[in-house]
This record gives sequence, structure tokens and C-alpha cells, in this order.
Amino acid sequence: MKKILVTYFSASGVTKKVAENMAKAAGADLFEIAPEQPYTRADLNWMDKQSRSTLEMKDRSCRPAMAATPDISGYDVILVGFPVWWYREPSIIDTFMESADFSGKTVVPFCTSGGSGLGDSAKNIHALAPGAKVLDGKRFSHSASADDLKKWAEQF
Repeated sequence: MKKILVTYFSASGVTKKVAENMAKAAGADLFEIAPEQPYTRADLNWMDKQSRSTLEMKDRSCRPAMAATPDISGYDVILVGFPVWWYREPSIIDTFMESADFSGKTVVPFCTSGGSGLGDSAKNIHALAPGAKVLDGKRFSHSASADDLKKWAEQF
């Protein structure tokens, strides 16, 4: 049986809820990808062209610092969850992907969104995780059932 780690970044709590339910349903471990400097409501105002999140997403080289880095060495499958920002993964996910050696691991992104899909996230994550098998992933709504989450997580 493969050892699964569910990792996630959540700005509003939606992705956190889905990730927690997924980890519980699949019997997986859980790790929050938290920024060293938490985002404020003003930081997340995507309509403000000078907000922290807007500036980070405009700069593809931006790598917000993480509060902690997990030890992924004992895992076969890493599920990486996030809200969709500007049709892709938030920059802190890029930080996470560059924080460890994913060689030989299966990495599967999942997102939460009101309607947007993963966009270029799988392609971006693949570029940041050389040697990993990166799958396309899936979008989940905030109300995804435990059964659906379990079935999806256990297929890897």
C-alpha cells in the first residue's frame, strides 16, 4: 500500500476543509503549506493591483517563504491542494515544489474553485519537480463528498 501525504495551501479555508476531508477519508497524513507571513484580507484582494497576492502572481519568480517544510521522504504519493489564483497555482505552491526532492514520487495537484479548473498548474508543477511523476489532477468543490475524495486519492 502506498503512503500518501495530502499537502495544501488555503487562503479562505475552503481548500483546508477539502484537504482535511481527503486525508481523513484516505487514511493519509496531512501538511498545511502555510506562508511564513500570513495573508491578510487586504493581501488577498485580487481587485487591488498592488495587493500582495496580485504582485506575487504577476512575478512568476516570486517564492513566498513557507512557515515550515515537510519531510516527504517517507511518502510515495504527494497530493498538492490549493485554490486557483489567476488560472494557476498560488506562488507559495511553487515555493513548496522547490523545497524538496520529489524524484521517484507521484505528485497530484488538486484545487478548489468556484468554476475554474487547474489551468496550467500540472504543467507548472511538473517543471518544478524534475524526476517526479506529475499527474493532471482535479478540481473539487467545497462540498465534495468523503466517498468521492477517498476514491480519487486511493487511485494513485
